[in-house]
Amino acid sequence: MIKGIIFDCDGTLVDSEDLFNHALSIKLAERGVEVTAEQLVVRFRGTKFANVIAAIEQEHSLKLDDVFIAEYRSLVETFFKDELRPCDGVIETLPKIDLPMSVASNGPLAKMKIAMEVTGLSGFFNDRLFSAYEVNSWKPDPALFLHAARAMKLSADECLVVEDSVVGIEAAISANMPAVLYDPNGSHAAYYFDLTRRIKNGCIKAHVIKVSHFSEVVDVLAKL
Repeated sequence: MIKGIIFDCDGTLVDSEDLFNHALSIKLAERGVEVTAEQLVVRFRGTKFANVIAAIEQEHSLKLDDVFIAEYRSLVETFFKDELRPCDGVIETLPKIDLPMSVASNGPLAKMKIAMEVTGLSGFFNDRLFSAYEVNSWKPDPALFLHAARAMKLSADECLVVEDSVVGIEAAISANMPAVLYDPNGSHAAYYFDLTRRIKNGCIKAHVIKVSHFSEVVDVLAKL
C-alpha cells in the first residue's frame, strides 16, 4: 500500500530543465564551447552536475573552475526567479493527493528551495526536501530515495517515486520502490519499451508506469 510519494524536482515538479541548460549553454559559449540547451537536456537529463562538468571538460580539453560554477549557478538563480514555472498540471494535481509528499533531487538544496518558493509549491512539501548533496549519493544510486523514505518514516515499498529521468527510475528500481515515469515529450519511449520487456522476461523485478501528463499520477495512485 502506498503511503507516501517522493517526487523528483527538475523536469517533474518544475519546468527547469531548459532554464539551467540554457544558462550552461551561455556560460560554455563564453569559454568557446558551442552547444545548445536542447542538446544538453537530451544528453545529461538527471545526471549529477559534477559528472556533466567532467564530461564537458574531457570532451573539449578545458577546465571549468570554481569561478565558472559560481557564475553558472548565479545565472540559474536569476533565470529561476524570472522565468521558472511548475510543470503542466502540477498546481492542479498536488492538492488532490492526500498522502505525505517529499522531493528528492540530485541538485543542491538551495536550488530546490528557490524552485519551491518561486513556483509556490513550498507548502506541499515544507521541510521534506532531500538533496543528493546531503547524503553524498546521486541517482541512479538508491541511497537518496531510501534516505527520503526513512525521513518520512516509511518503508521502501510504501513509497511511490515520480521521476522524469532514466537515472531516477533506475534509482527507484534499485530501492525496490514502485515508480511513475513522467514522460510528457515521449523522449523515454525506447527506454520504457526495453524496461517493460526486461520486467516481463523476469530479468528484473520492478513496477514502473509511464504517464504523459502529471495529472495521471492521481490515476496511478488509485490503481495501486
